[in-house]
Amino acid sequence: MEAKVYGLDGNLNGKTAELNADVFDVQVSQGCIYYAVNNELANRRVGTACTKTRAEVNYSNTKPFKQKGTGNARRGDKKSPIFVGGGTIFGPKPRDYSYKMPRKMKRNAMKSLLTLSLQENRMFVVEDFTIESGETRDMDKILKNFAKDAERTVLIMASDDVMIRRAGRNIPNLHVLSYDKLSAKELLYGKKVLVLESAAKNLNEFYCD
Repeated sequence: MEAKVYGLDGNLNGKTAELNADVFDVQVSQGCIYYAVNNELANRRVGTACTKTRAEVNYSNTKPFKQKGTGNARRGDKKSPIFVGGGTIFGPKPRDYSYKMPRKMKRNAMKSLLTLSLQENRMFVVEDFTIESGETRDMDKILKNFAKDAERTVLIMASDDVMIRRAGRNIPNLHVLSYDKLSAKELLYGKKVLVLESAAKNLNEFYCD
């Protein structure tokens, strides 16, 4: 299958790019997409939430009242969870939320997302470029030809171009990705997906089974 290539001015330049049907025209798996996005969000979690139990809280060790004669239940100390300033029952502790996802499922999710973005006309194959100045304003001029200011945009590169990343890091709605390190979350929620012409060739080979 072929896709039309756009110039940096947002218009067609008359060229076409070959897209592998095994990558850009597969049956969309909603389940794989769901698990891939959840996996990324779980791996990003810091997991530093921490509470203290009654054994760890720094509070008085004295009995709140005497053992007998008050009519109340026996109280060992003021660190009981039912008192203000006491410990927490079954509270969160630091933990690692990350987990590994099956490789085939993750690849299927990425191919489903690439197919979905192409079917929904959110994907544009753009001729190769770089931002030699590394200036944000130069990147912004190019993006305005494809997306509105508030639209979430994903730019997929063939290689890790330092100047493109530098030019795009101050644009809040732009997410720059390498073809071999795609993000399921960004591809799912991106309103515009810009794929460089050389990156499209790499995607054809990288995700082809």
